[in-house]
Amino acid sequence: MAGNSARRGAVRRSGTKKGAVVGSGGQRARGLRGKGPTPKAVDRTGHPAAERARRSRPTTRRNSRPRAATGSTELVAGRNSVLEALRARIPAKALLVAGRIDSDERLRDALKIATDTGLPVLEATRTDLDRLSGGAVHQGVALQLPAYDYAHPDDLLDTAREAGQTPLLLAMDGVTDPRNLGAVLRSVAAFSGHGVIVPERRAAGMTASAWKVSAGAASRVRVARVTNLTRALEDLKRAGCFVVGLDAGGEEEVSRFRLAGDPLVLVIGSEGKGLSRLVREACDTVVSIPMAGPTESLNAGVAAGIALYEVARRRG
Repeated sequence: MAGNSARRGAVRRSGTKKGAVVGSGGQRARGLRGKGPTPKAVDRTGHPAAERARRSRPTTRRNSRPRAATGSTELVAGRNSVLEALRARIPAKALLVAGRIDSDERLRDALKIATDTGLPVLEATRTDLDRLSGGAVHQGVALQLPAYDYAHPDDLLDTAREAGQTPLLLAMDGVTDPRNLGAVLRSVAAFSGHGVIVPERRAAGMTASAWKVSAGAASRVRVARVTNLTRALEDLKRAGCFVVGLDAGGEEEVSRFRLAGDPLVLVIGSEGKGLSRLVREACDTVVSIPMAGPTESLNAGVAAGIALYEVARRRG
C-alpha cells in the first residue's frame, strides 16, 4: 500500500518528515540582527556617487602635490569636423573609419593627414561608431582624442618662476562655452601669461572646440582644473599672488590699476552673471572695463584680452 512505511525496504530518512519543523536553529534570529548603519553613497561600490568620487580623487605628482582628475576621452564625429580638427593639429589618439565607406575628398584629405602625421587609422563598424558618438551623425568617420592632462595651479606658478618672470594667471568663473576658453588661451599666450585655471564643475574644459579656437595656443599654455575655485584663489593669495576680479561696477577701471607689476591672478566671470558671490569676495579687488556704448557686458574672451593687454602694457 502506498505510503506504508512498514512495507519491506521502506525506511524513512531523518529530516524528511512533512510539516513544520520546530525551531529555526537560530537562523531567524541572525536574520533579524542589525547590520549597522547604511554606508554613504560615495562608499558603495557601483554607486554613481562613488564613481564620481573615484574620478575626482587627487593623485600624487612628482612633488606630492594634488592633481586634478583627468577628463574623459572625447570623440569628434563627422567628416567636416574631423578634417578641421586634423588641420588644426588637435592631439588625437586614432582616426576611426567605418568599413566599406563611400570615399570623398574630405575623407581622402583626413586619411592623408593621418598618414603623414603617423596617426593610427582603425577600422570600426558603424554600430561601434554609433555607440561611441552617442548617436551623433558621424558619416562613418570619427576622431578619438586623448583625455587632457590638466595641471595644478602650483605648476603654473612654477612655470613663471622657472622663466624668471612675474606670474600672470587667468581664472575663469562659470564660463561654460569651450570656445571662450580657446579664445582666452590665445590671449594668455599673446600677452605672456603663464596659464589658465578653470573649475571642475559648471565650466568649460579642454574639448576639441577649445583646441580649435585656441589656434595652437593650447599647446603652449597649460590649463589647471580645480575642484573649488574659491579655495584655489585663497591658496594662490597665500602663495603671494594678488587676485583681481574683472566685473561691472568694479572699484576702479582696469586702465588705472596700479598693481599690475605684482604676481597676478585675473578672474573672469561669465558673460551673463559675471563673478559669483563667493569668488568676488575672494578677490583682493575688482576692476571693470569702461564702455561708452549701450552694451552691458563683453564676451569673456574679449574681456580677458583687454585686461591682459593692459597688464602687459603696464609691465612694459
